Amino acid sequence: MSGFPYFDYRGNELYAESVSLSQIARMFGTPCYVYSCTALTHTYQAFDAAFAGRDHLICYAVKANSNIAILNLLSRLGSGFDIVSGGELQRVIKAGGDPQKTVFSGVGKSSEEIRMALAADILCFNVESEAELIVINQIASEMDKIASVSLRINPDVDAKTHPYISTGLKENKFGIPINDAERIYTSSQELTNIHFTGMDCHIGSQLTELDPFKQASNRILSLLDRLEAKGIAVDHLDLGGGLGIRYAEETPPSIEEYVTSLCASADQCNKRILIEPGRSLVGNSGLLLTKIEYLKHTPDKNFAIVDAAMNDLMRPALYDAYHEILPVNKNQGKDEFYQIVGPICETGDFLGHDRKLSLVKGDLLAVMSAGAYGMSMSSNYNTRPRAAEVMVEGENIHLIRERETINQLIATEKILP
Repeated sequence: MSGFPYFDYRGNELYAESVSLSQIARMFGTPCYVYSCTALTHTYQAFDAAFAGRDHLICYAVKANSNIAILNLLSRLGSGFDIVSGGELQRVIKAGGDPQKTVFSGVGKSSEEIRMALAADILCFNVESEAELIVINQIASEMDKIASVSLRINPDVDAKTHPYISTGLKENKFGIPINDAERIYTSSQELTNIHFTGMDCHIGSQLTELDPFKQASNRILSLLDRLEAKGIAVDHLDLGGGLGIRYAEETPPSIEEYVTSLCASADQCNKRILIEPGRSLVGNSGLLLTKIEYLKHTPDKNFAIVDAAMNDLMRPALYDAYHEILPVNKNQGKDEFYQIVGPICETGDFLGHDRKLSLVKGDLLAVMSAGAYGMSMSSNYNTRPRAAEVMVEGENIHLIRERETINQLIATEKILP
């Protein structure tokens, strides 16, 4: 067993649902991202069912994986969206998503993006600074609109995750300090084109314990009580995302445990609950398929040089993140420890260290848990075209992004006359 419900071995060969990964490699080449439609569907439905009838909206964090086929699938399941750019808003609309089920987060919204979001009638802005609030009010006035706003509160809670993806400490760039929030909410009468509809909090990503969520929720609810005592009411409470997944030996809470805990924390406030899952929705629904180009043995290390690289999957180089790496076809040879590295000219170009595998040149490897922050963080470094993306649905194979070509990469560049 592979340990991933929708990617498993049949005999000695790894499958995505009912399709062998070897077949996908033959059809579309490598590197290639492969997603399970069933995994995405069942994970979304698990989030939805965990609310057990409570008024809620799941706003998928588009940054985790923004392919429009994935956005369309989630939209058809009933999902809303959490966006952080005008480009992501356009993706949501292109995919058939509902702007009125979309929240706009992010610390640096441009005037153009704010206008675009107001024109689309999004559900609300998650505002991250007082300066941003003033700009939204001004633009809404110019457009004769009332902007729905939720303040993103920074509760100064340690998320106990990698420092690069921790967002709820007072030294982080995200959100409005909780000690300033009450004053800003009570100043709403001065902002004639702002309507405060919610309160938002997101403390980080890849959280594997419930306690930080509980701490943040308690601080947000305490603020909500103080506001309501002053006659200031909001319609919804956005408790963010950040639930972790298993990459190696992590034991994150289940979706049901996570949602039940959030609802229990907010039980007394009787507000609509919004959450913004990203990684926990798509992370283990996808993998990166790659081929071994060379095996290189040195006195100190064994290297498996593959055709995927840090431009395809940035997380190991950026965070020293671990992804399980499985052989697509199990060999019967001797296991050895390998460094799984790519062809990019950087020592940091690796996908895995010290993996015990039996390998031969030409073997296919599956880099697991790559559905989130894989393709969406990929680049064209070393003039490498980005990978193809494939969605498997039972026995059906759908190409949802064609592999880029070199001609596409250089098409917008101009030589000096």
